[in-house]
Amino acid sequence: MSDTAKPTRKGIQSLVTGFEVIDFLVKAGKPVPLREIAKGTGLSPSKLQFYLVSLVEVRVVHQDAGTGHYGLGPYSLQLGIAGLQQFDIFEATRSRLDEFAERHGHTVFLGVWGNEGPTVVYRARGYRTGSLMELRLGSVLPVLRSALGQLFLAHLPDRITKANVARELDQGVAMAPLPEVPRTSEDVTARCAEIRKQGISRCRGGLLSDHTGLSVPVFDYRGKIVAGITVMAPLADIDDETNSEVANELLIAAQEISVEAGQNSIHYLDI
Repeated sequence: MSDTAKPTRKGIQSLVTGFEVIDFLVKAGKPVPLREIAKGTGLSPSKLQFYLVSLVEVRVVHQDAGTGHYGLGPYSLQLGIAGLQQFDIFEATRSRLDEFAERHGHTVFLGVWGNEGPTVVYRARGYRTGSLMELRLGSVLPVLRSALGQLFLAHLPDRITKANVARELDQGVAMAPLPEVPRTSEDVTARCAEIRKQGISRCRGGLLSDHTGLSVPVFDYRGKIVAGITVMAPLADIDDETNSEVANELLIAAQEISVEAGQNSIHYLDI
């Protein structure tokens, strides 16, 4: 080992093993017999029993009196709720957006649904896209002419978005038609279905005629959209196909953040 190499930090192995048992129960999604836990964790039944006794004692694991199967206990629910309450969407997203903008050179921003509609709450400016029409924090984007707006239309209840849609459909009559901007209620319905199917929203020319935007959703533990991550760039500078490298990176980032926000964990907490 070189003089500059950092020594390996030692931990408590039994604690690590205990969490391996908990992790197996989380992934199982339901109470399971001891033999199944032993097979999944690689622990012998006798050694596993030692850990389960302690985990049951602290209420992290529960043993069903009828079947003898083991599942997550009531304290796991308390831990899960506490973790969800402490989750900060800005902290979870900021570094990823900064890295994305630095790597690709395109402006990327985080948007939420505010009082007036899709609202920019964080932005990482890419060196290739300049000021991007002074898109600042607090900017409210249209629901029909932006990738972020269409993303929220696809995932929010109609009662929340219908006033924005009606207003912009009326305004759109006087505007030049764009292929990816809905002009009728039927267009909106079809566009939303397409976005939900693809998992990503794209809008070319909506905000600027020579720019495009790609937007992906961040979901919480209830499966509800809490934010959208959007990249915007000149059409000539980006591959904006929904299966492109940039699009895939956005999707992966959003999925990772959604997992941190508790997506797909509600059935683990419902105990």
